[in-house]
Amino acid sequence: MTISDNTPRRWLRRAGEARLEFGADYNPEQWPRAVWDDDVRAMREAGVTIVSLAIFSWARLEPRDGEYDFAWLDDAMDLLHANGISVDLATATASPPPWLTTKHPEILPVTAEGNTLWPGARQHWRPTSPVFRGHALRLVRALATRYADHPALVAWHVNNELGCHNVYDYSDDAAVAFRAWLQERYGDVAALNDAWGTAFWSQQYSDFEEILPPRLAASHPNPTQQLDFKRFSSDALKEHLRAERAILRELTPDVPVTTNFMVMGMKPMNYADWADEVDFVSNDHYVVLPNPQARDELSFSANLTGMLAGGRPWFLMEHSTSAVNWQPVNVPKRPGDLARDSLTHVAYGADAVCFFQWRQSRAGAEKYHSAMLPHAGTESAVFRSVTELGRRLRELAPLAGSVRTLAAVGIVFDWESWWVSEQDSHPTDRVRYRQEALDWYTALLDNGIRADVVPTGGDLEAYRVLIAPVLHVVPAELAARLTRFVESGGHLVTTYFSGIVDENDHVWLGGYPGALRDLLGIRIEEFAPLLDGDTAELDNGVTGTLWTDRIDVVAPEVEVIARYKTGEQASRAAITRRPVGEGSASYVSTRLGAGGLAAVVPSLIGPAGVVSELPPELRGRVELAVRGDHRFLINRTDEPVELPSGTLEPRGVRVVT
Repeated sequence: MTISDNTPRRWLRRAGEARLEFGADYNPEQWPRAVWDDDVRAMREAGVTIVSLAIFSWARLEPRDGEYDFAWLDDAMDLLHANGISVDLATATASPPPWLTTKHPEILPVTAEGNTLWPGARQHWRPTSPVFRGHALRLVRALATRYADHPALVAWHVNNELGCHNVYDYSDDAAVAFRAWLQERYGDVAALNDAWGTAFWSQQYSDFEEILPPRLAASHPNPTQQLDFKRFSSDALKEHLRAERAILRELTPDVPVTTNFMVMGMKPMNYADWADEVDFVSNDHYVVLPNPQARDELSFSANLTGMLAGGRPWFLMEHSTSAVNWQPVNVPKRPGDLARDSLTHVAYGADAVCFFQWRQSRAGAEKYHSAMLPHAGTESAVFRSVTELGRRLRELAPLAGSVRTLAAVGIVFDWESWWVSEQDSHPTDRVRYRQEALDWYTALLDNGIRADVVPTGGDLEAYRVLIAPVLHVVPAELAARLTRFVESGGHLVTTYFSGIVDENDHVWLGGYPGALRDLLGIRIEEFAPLLDGDTAELDNGVTGTLWTDRIDVVAPEVEVIARYKTGEQASRAAITRRPVGEGSASYVSTRLGAGGLAAVVPSLIGPAGVVSELPPELRGRVELAVRGDHRFLINRTDEPVELPSGTLEPRGVRVVT
């Protein structure tokens, strides 16, 4: 697999033996120079091998328009190299300096309501602003020219968390760029009118110049306009990534380029579409508490990141040693959490484990965000845990470079279905696409079943079972792929609100579930979502919420696995399975939650012959991940678990070769 400009995927530019990298964001500019020497001594004690540098340093690097100050960065780069620490050098374009926004306020983003997002926080720039782009690329060129041959430089870090705060911009710059994007997509306005269904509500356009972003309107904006604006917004940020990358590749062709994704739940960026734009995939992840599925979500995100990386090693650019600062209540991690969280990412392919940040800040909005070196200093439980993790990663060096071992089950993940299934003017606004996918993941873990989280563009045919929750957007090509998968002996499981629309958010006519109706052998004339607090009992003992369907079984071979026991759908089919040769296609018509799904998973995947790779006494208590010759046994509980090789401590991780 190669990235889009035919440059092969690469890892860090460094010599020496393979290793698992370990480190953090480092912000020396926040501290007096004398502190830097203490920093590198403590880094060496902890086993740090790499830091990300200069992420938010634009104002320090270019204090005035066109005037650069690289002396402090030269000093930091030299100091780190002298101490054997590599640098992932940021392009520093994440937040423009005050002189730029004062001189050019037209680079500031605008909300759908028409409000300007002013400086004072971060990421106050329009992805489509030509003025911002020009200044940013000038800085990138200056950095790449100066540090191209620096021995500490092992990778380029483009911007930072692209789109975290500024993905949706409704400014005049965005309107101009949106029109150009639409003209390239559709060619002429007639094709756009057809795709957007503008015959509805007198929306027909006669010229592209009449089109605006979906700004605040009197009622629901055109659904396909909303979908295309989401596509455009993801593409606009991707184009900024490409623009910075082009300069870096021109001046430093031997240095790999990456940027940090936020796979944990950043809905607006289609990372499956971005993954081929970087030399290696990087990701930031933070545990959201309180949440009983918090660690399953961490595993889910790491799993998906590894699949975005094509099974190759990836870089965990940020996570936290303990508490964060941005949740309503920020609780510290418990003993064992730091190592368990880090090693779970390694289990799913991370060859670098890094934190935000190295030294906890004294000032600023993130001063209460934990760090490798906390306010309490080196004589602290956090720093001791950090040092112990560094030791464990050195022991696991033989893992470096190894690839993921595919599971038998794949959970299909689709960004466009996520976008569209949660848009307005739907049968219910309670659908939560990612939560449904996570519930299936938890249910499989509860049964001891290993699964991959695979984007729709991935190799779906590699799996014996595909679970496609709320696969709402199904173009004809995807429907054909899934049909071939089943006809070739694969087993498909899908759910409510799947197969409903095509790539233009137009309904597949003839009854639901639309594009998947014939494959499933069922027909639904009308949705029957549930009101808050209402439930639907099934005759297999589980309870549905959120949604039900009035299913008619139309293919004679369809098996009814469970029926509704109560409510308006009583006696109607709730879960069905249609055998197709050696394969099958199953449908779950209600939200069962992780617990309910755990009860029905065996009957749905049983025909595929998929069984747990764990002994019965470990299923549900231990998560198994396989990477090459290494098996990761991750304790999902707060109790010790007895393994054949000894006791696995609460929240512990055992790596078995």
